[in-house]
Amino acid sequence: MEVKIGMFGGSGLYDPEMFSNTEHFNIATPYGSTSDRVMVGELEGVKVAFIPRHGKGHVIPPHKVNFRANIWAMKKLGVERIISPCTVGSLKDEYKPGELVVVDQFIDFTKRRDYTFYDGSKVAHLPIAEPFCPELREFVFGKTKELGIAAHPEGTYVCIEGPRFSTKAESRMFRSFADIVGMTLVPECQLAREKDICYVSLAMVTDYDVWKEHEVNIEAVLKVMGENIENLKKLVRAVVPVIPEARDACECKNTSAQAEF
Repeated sequence: MEVKIGMFGGSGLYDPEMFSNTEHFNIATPYGSTSDRVMVGELEGVKVAFIPRHGKGHVIPPHKVNFRANIWAMKKLGVERIISPCTVGSLKDEYKPGELVVVDQFIDFTKRRDYTFYDGSKVAHLPIAEPFCPELREFVFGKTKELGIAAHPEGTYVCIEGPRFSTKAESRMFRSFADIVGMTLVPECQLAREKDICYVSLAMVTDYDVWKEHEVNIEAVLKVMGENIENLKKLVRAVVPVIPEARDACECKNTSAQAEF
């Protein structure tokens, strides 16, 4: 089996009705089990591999997601491009709840994760000044404009360990150098690049974090998510069929060759 496009289901995006002709697979990896069985199905006529990042029923907290197993399984299936929806808090007034952010940079504040595949017999230094695929980002933002979905073409994501939310002091600090805050982008995006996979993050803003003096809790996050999840699904359906098969407009496929000694 060879599947060119992969997708991770973030918070709120676990709808199997999006796909047709689905099959489920247990894929063994050197890093243990994936978050759940890998579903392969068709989305708008295109074969897609799908893994719910937190497992079916949202049972895996962000700091326990087996990111290496998930990315390794995608690569084994032949995936060359990953679309990765997620939810985030906003650190700026102009990034409003319900809007999408096509992330272009990240800052890592996680602490205890497995960050690389290069932890054994080979040394590599990953060139990742531009962490996300420019071609996929352009496609995605273009589709948000066509569909009339409120979105930002760029944004810096600060990734925290979780599962707790930020303190007010942390949130105020993060505001000085980032636009949004979440718990799952790292190391998922950099592991994808280590495997020469193009990766785009679609971040849905669900709240203003705690710097804005309002309460952040699961109930409020789920409410905004429920009100806006259809826009995210509509965007994914529009993007998947227009992704070109050839990868000529980016350097993502050459990352490991530039990293390894």
